[in-house]
Amino acid sequence: MNEGVNVVALVVFCLFFVAVTVMGFLAARWRRAANENSLDEWGLGGRSFGTWITWFLLGGDLYTAYTFVAVPAAIYAGGAAGFFAVPYTILVYPLIFTFLPRLWSVSHRHGYVTTSDFVRGRYGSKGLSLAVAVTGILATMPYIALQLVGIQAVLDVMGVGGGEDTHWFVKDLPLLIAFGVLAAYTYSSGLRAPALIAFVKDTLIYLVIAVAIIYIPIKLGGFDAIFEAASGKFETVNPVTEKPTGALVPAEPGQWTYATLALGSALALFMYPHSITATLSSKSREVIRRNTTILPLYSLMLGLLALLGFMAIAAGIKVANGQLAIPQLFEDMFPGWFAGVAFAAIGIGALVPAAIMSIAAANLFTRNIYKDFLKPDATPEQETKVSKIVSLLVKVGALVFVLGMDKTVAINFQLLGGIWILQTFPALVAGLFTRWFHRWALIAGWAVGMVYGTWQAYLVSSPTQKHFGGSSAEMPVIGEIGYIGLTAFVLNVLVTVVLTFVLRAVKAPEGVDETSPSDYTADAGDPGVDPELPPVTAATH
Repeated sequence: MNEGVNVVALVVFCLFFVAVTVMGFLAARWRRAANENSLDEWGLGGRSFGTWITWFLLGGDLYTAYTFVAVPAAIYAGGAAGFFAVPYTILVYPLIFTFLPRLWSVSHRHGYVTTSDFVRGRYGSKGLSLAVAVTGILATMPYIALQLVGIQAVLDVMGVGGGEDTHWFVKDLPLLIAFGVLAAYTYSSGLRAPALIAFVKDTLIYLVIAVAIIYIPIKLGGFDAIFEAASGKFETVNPVTEKPTGALVPAEPGQWTYATLALGSALALFMYPHSITATLSSKSREVIRRNTTILPLYSLMLGLLALLGFMAIAAGIKVANGQLAIPQLFEDMFPGWFAGVAFAAIGIGALVPAAIMSIAAANLFTRNIYKDFLKPDATPEQETKVSKIVSLLVKVGALVFVLGMDKTVAINFQLLGGIWILQTFPALVAGLFTRWFHRWALIAGWAVGMVYGTWQAYLVSSPTQKHFGGSSAEMPVIGEIGYIGLTAFVLNVLVTVVLTFVLRAVKAPEGVDETSPSDYTADAGDPGVDPELPPVTAATH
């Protein structure tokens, strides 16, 4: 790694950071509504975003700074197994085409802000709604922390903050400043801030990847030389494990892990609260349908981004922390000014999703814990105030998580969050198509999936951790190593189906469904959806 501060890169980085900070605060005036004191306005941008704003918002939400750093870092460390992120983002879009428009319609008809709102209304169960809300909050916290890890990686490579012997406050001061700015403009502008900044973030990322995929191979002698260097590294035997360090093509024993991880991740991606928050901010169901057809452009970008891992090997990048490999590649290969642009892309790529994630988690707490259990008569103004405060607390928690724990631990807890959030799939997605599953069976299935997934993840060790060292373990019956989250999901579904038969046989109370079939196909302008008309609620349905 280079010694000292890269002044040119730091200046360019700071200029972009100041620009998006100004944009974040000005966003409060963008599309300003007559009544700003509601979660529809602060937490969902007034449900007013069109196709391109939604596309940038979803892209900024799903393709984060951690994606920018971690996907090529996984390939840098272990080879082609890291490419699982590419097929899973391809699988996810046909999947969401089938259910996201239905979720948008019923949410707009009834004024739902979160997935837990829908679950409560569909099944008449605050308990199931609470389970979904708590899972969403727990899964989101380490995800926010990893965005801060992305910023920290960039700052480390630029030489900001001093060395390992520097006092912790001085070392982490740049990260604290970035956190403070993020917290301030999110509190002020709500979802409008990341929506506006997402334009800058995605433009920079596309620019950096386009330049990197052409410029770096030219400097390294072409892709033949890059793949040859990568193959040579992966064929090297690790003296600790006595196995090759990786492979350009996943070996047969790893193919089950690769496939199940890709499938499980695809099922889980749009269960995260921030994905749904960005979705519900759009102004019509047709916007959602169009976005599912053009979002795969990001998968193309992700495939090119992943190749940077091989380039880092060919460039001879040596880092103790794999998360620094790509920032270090940019520092070594690009002139200082363009390295600053690349670092700004990663840094801003952390701010956008971190803001959306904190808003989504805050909305879950406000609507499905505070309003449902603590203050049922809360006014829209009170809801908005609580959500703003909780969004700050969520970011503080993520900051403490990053500063107080090893980065590897943070990454593994995010993997655990993926296992957890997948267990909400049956309640949400199945509920959009059928009311057959019993609410108590769904709670039991969720609990079994959560316990099994957490227990299995606890038993996984790694060279650096005794517990929670990964997200793959032997799958029962099949006997192959696969993604724990998918195994837990299968158990979840089996328990839910069996108990639904039992509970229906004994005629257990099913709860009141406040939705109707027409709610799931309603569009903007239909009665109860048009912003000029009041939404249909449980009291009026």
